[in-house]
Amino acid sequence: MPLMTIPPLSRRTLLRALGSGAVLGGLAGCGVPAAYVPPGERAAADQSSTDQRLQWANWPLYIDTDDEHPLRRPTLEAFEERTGISVEYVEEINDNDEFFGKISPALMNHQSTGRDLIVVSDWMSARFVRLGWVQEMDRTRQPNVARYLDPQLRSPAFDPGRTCTVPWQSGITGIAYNRRRTGREIRQVSDLWASDLKGRVTLLSGLDEAFALLMQGNGVDITRWTADDFHTVCDQVEKQVKAGQIRRFTGNDYIKDLSSGDVLACQAYSGDVIQLQADDPDIEFVVPDEGAELWAESLMIPNLARHKANAERLIDHYYDPDVAAELAAWVNYVCPVPAARDVLASAKDEESAALAENPLIFPDEEMRRRLAIARDINSDERVELTKRWNRIAGW
Repeated sequence: MPLMTIPPLSRRTLLRALGSGAVLGGLAGCGVPAAYVPPGERAAADQSSTDQRLQWANWPLYIDTDDEHPLRRPTLEAFEERTGISVEYVEEINDNDEFFGKISPALMNHQSTGRDLIVVSDWMSARFVRLGWVQEMDRTRQPNVARYLDPQLRSPAFDPGRTCTVPWQSGITGIAYNRRRTGREIRQVSDLWASDLKGRVTLLSGLDEAFALLMQGNGVDITRWTADDFHTVCDQVEKQVKAGQIRRFTGNDYIKDLSSGDVLACQAYSGDVIQLQADDPDIEFVVPDEGAELWAESLMIPNLARHKANAERLIDHYYDPDVAAELAAWVNYVCPVPAARDVLASAKDEESAALAENPLIFPDEEMRRRLAIARDINSDERVELTKRWNRIAGW
């Protein structure tokens, strides 16, 4: 279970300005009947017992692979061997809204997507749940999920009790900086506005990725933020843009800027920084004193999936602590199965054992007290808030 040294592709990808997903989300909020699917129309006849297969859509570089055979996926192959279920694993998700646009015509028109399992960011999961485009899961087929799912991730506002979603991996949006180049610590969001960092700070360009951490810097409880909280942040960021404090707004390309030294401090994702630290130990990741956003990207079973029971079994496979530990050692995000920590701690190789002590994979209690899951942007708010943010970020 070696530690990856190649930075992963973006998991928290950019919200496209008023893209098809945002428009459809708004339509659903306005009560357009074609968008919302009522509970009684979401399930298809399940073929799992007679057709031992399923199709799973995921992001690139988001599962363990074999060192000598990169096309092999050990944890997935173990599931296939144990259950006899064949999994067609497709790395087709590169952007939340792009994928939403790809499968929304089928879901909107009460048709199968051809996929039994998908993984999207929780802010996008919220949209699927509101639209009624995903099915409730049968927890009797998922004893590992019921037992081992991280308590802090168990009941987000958009899916109380996680009836329709299960976290695949989790992560933290915080601040990354180069301690050697700054010559001092960065501990608070307000530190990004210090004069010695002028022109060498970046923020994330995606609305859903950026806003929560900035609100936390103002002491806002992001589990119940308001539109006034949002506009206060926008006023502050506009001021910093005009002052030349912010170099630019980025996607995952902040990785290159931070590595080169063009940027000294930035909004960043915990999983990316673990990768950067392998090559540059001077780069640090901070959960600010005021707190940081805990997020997840979640597994969901879309409407009319033909192999629902098989998909539920696969999800539960990844909540076995041994399997979760093997996956965590590869992807280096916050593991949604805290019990996997003990598995890694007992590993024979030092690199894997060291991961058990990394708070960016297994947050300790002190860090957890400063983490919160943001209330998602609902469909009534999205158009107005997106317009305001995109004007600032230069879209």
